Amino acid sequence: MTVGSAEVTAAGIARLAGVGRAAVSNWRRRHADFPKPVGGTETSPAFALREIEQWLRDQGKLAEVPLRERVWQQLVGHPAGTATALRQAGAVLLLVHERPAVWQQLRTAADDAELTGVLPAMLDAVLAARLGPEHPVRGLTRKALAPSAALVRAAGDLAAADGAPQAYTFLLGRHLDANPRQYTLTPPGPAALMAELAASGGPLGSVLDPACGAGALLTAAQERAGRQTADGSDGAGATAPQATAPQAGAPDAPVTLHGQEADPDLAALTALRLALSAPGAPVRVRAADTLRADAFPELAADAVLVHPPFNERNWGHDELAYDPRWEYGFPARTESELAWVQHALARLRPGGTAVLLMPPAAASRRSGRRIRADLLRRGALRAVIALPAGAAPPNGVPLHLWVLRKPGGGQPPTPHLLVVDTADLATGTPAGRDRPDWQSVHATAVEAWQTFDREGGIEEQPGVRRSLAAIDLLDDDVDLAPARHLPPPAAAGGPAELARVRERLTATLARTTELTPRPAAGDTVPDPAGTACRPLTTVGELARSGALVLRAGGAGTAATSTGTTLLMGATPPEGGREAGEAPAVLTDHDVLGGGAPSGTLPEAPASGPAEEAVLLREGDVVVPVLGGGAVARVVDAATAGAALGRNLTLLRPDPAALDPWFLAGFLRGTANTRQASSYASTATRLDVRRLHLPRLPLAEQRRYGQRFRELADFEGALRLASRLGEQLVQGLHDGLTEGSVAPD
Repeated sequence: MTVGSAEVTAAGIARLAGVGRAAVSNWRRRHADFPKPVGGTETSPAFALREIEQWLRDQGKLAEVPLRERVWQQLVGHPAGTATALRQAGAVLLLVHERPAVWQQLRTAADDAELTGVLPAMLDAVLAARLGPEHPVRGLTRKALAPSAALVRAAGDLAAADGAPQAYTFLLGRHLDANPRQYTLTPPGPAALMAELAASGGPLGSVLDPACGAGALLTAAQERAGRQTADGSDGAGATAPQATAPQAGAPDAPVTLHGQEADPDLAALTALRLALSAPGAPVRVRAADTLRADAFPELAADAVLVHPPFNERNWGHDELAYDPRWEYGFPARTESELAWVQHALARLRPGGTAVLLMPPAAASRRSGRRIRADLLRRGALRAVIALPAGAAPPNGVPLHLWVLRKPGGGQPPTPHLLVVDTADLATGTPAGRDRPDWQSVHATAVEAWQTFDREGGIEEQPGVRRSLAAIDLLDDDVDLAPARHLPPPAAAGGPAELARVRERLTATLARTTELTPRPAAGDTVPDPAGTACRPLTTVGELARSGALVLRAGGAGTAATSTGTTLLMGATPPEGGREAGEAPAVLTDHDVLGGGAPSGTLPEAPASGPAEEAVLLREGDVVVPVLGGGAVARVVDAATAGAALGRNLTLLRPDPAALDPWFLAGFLRGTANTRQASSYASTATRLDVRRLHLPRLPLAEQRRYGQRFRELADFEGALRLASRLGEQLVQGLHDGLTEGSVAPD
């Protein structure tokens, strides 16, 4: 297969050889015959793919470049740019998928010129049939395809090997991953939740996303509609009644997907994604600014799903002052999100449902209070659901979901608003650091909305959900933030729970007194001179001798349990996670705070398989490498089976050579960590290999280890007493201020 002038960066070389970028840098320094750069910049050079492949083979580092990587490198090195090349490859994959017989005839073309000469007409025909005559996949002319003959053939081969939809998912996912600042993506968790909330209003016959981006929301809607078709249920999960005549949106009709995106390249890529991933579903995607140039002015969709751009000032305020979509009031220049809300309502059928991902400020800014008030009075705004921080970009902000229902269609306006707060369902301690627990968030939000939508109200659950009369919200602010309207849960569980906390604290303080370590064992005091002269070794030397194994944390993505590495035969503890469930992650915050594993593995990227994680085993020693503190934790039975998190190093000692508690204790020495640390302007990093240990017989190690274990027990008791004390103090403060605890 001819590669042509395809180029590859250092990151691409690392991916081809299955190594890190540091290894590629070492090869360039150590091997005089390493290929010279042919392009790029001084800091990011590019190399000829053909030369790199040959060098890797000559060095025994590569048997054959995987077909996926070969096609990707051809996309990256295409003279017209990656986005244009991906559009061409995607169109070819659609042709292979929709008309395989036509493709088989084309691929037998005698030469490249003949292939690219007849291909444009074939692509135009399949694109128009699948995406409509006004599709956004333009520019597939004979001249544009002339340098892409090798890419076209490679794309066809990849489709034959992996399947056209899977091949395009990989290529598009790799492109999006490589340009994170260019695209704002909607994560799968919020997308699936939004589709589920929209489906609660009835079967999804037509769905619109007027700011479709990469198509995550429309893909989620198509998947949700597919489940409706498979189980014959309506949106709320009940069996759909038999209809006397076919209806738009009936479960046996394919969902029609409408999307609009201002970026022409992204609109084309998204249209191809939807066409390949939703076989049989009509797909209509247009490239234009939605607010200024609505491509679907006559559409009356069953559902509208939107993740609009936030804080847009140049959204068309001046030229759209008299637009008929502003039925609930003309949005201020600073209220672009409320313009998207009204656009969504304008494109719904009566009784249709819209779900928008909104910034929390849109629920409380004074400049939008009149529009919010009118949405409430007319029963259009039905629910505001607060999500945990980290649900979607920007990850540090707890975003909201607004659920709206267009008045009419035999459904009287509801005088109530549902508010739900799922912020406390996040995992991890720092907000937004780890992924939220989407299973809990999804179940809480969907159950609350379906109950409220079905019954017109819901039983109040303090701190989680509540149904509010619209008239009670129509004050000077019209503040719709859920946290402002939900009563707090009973202080620490109420007086009974506070009494139990006090009992636990009393018992823990007594145990802390018992565990308080003695300064020395009787009159036995080590000779300082002898201690200073004892021979030392380093962790690096122990690793080279096989006395322990070193592993760095951070790798690993969520997959089935068979997709994780059980380092040296480690197995999860009995009664642990179920088969197929991803392990929890031990984070650096867990190690520093002495807590249980609280992190979650990131989801595997669409551009490749899940990465293997390193699982912990009882007796491992875990050391944080950032922050400059003297901390080392011995893994116990409760922590075994968790995955090793970022910024952590695992040391697995050979029990016949090293006692784990001896190892962890000496690694915590202040002088030891100081000499093994390097200092930058903003951080301190620990080089674990430089940490010192005394050379002692195993029996002597165990003597030290027993004392270090006692210190760890004392430290754990102190931490528990601190947490219980804080819980008791805050609980009493809350109880006294809320009236659940009497002052005497």
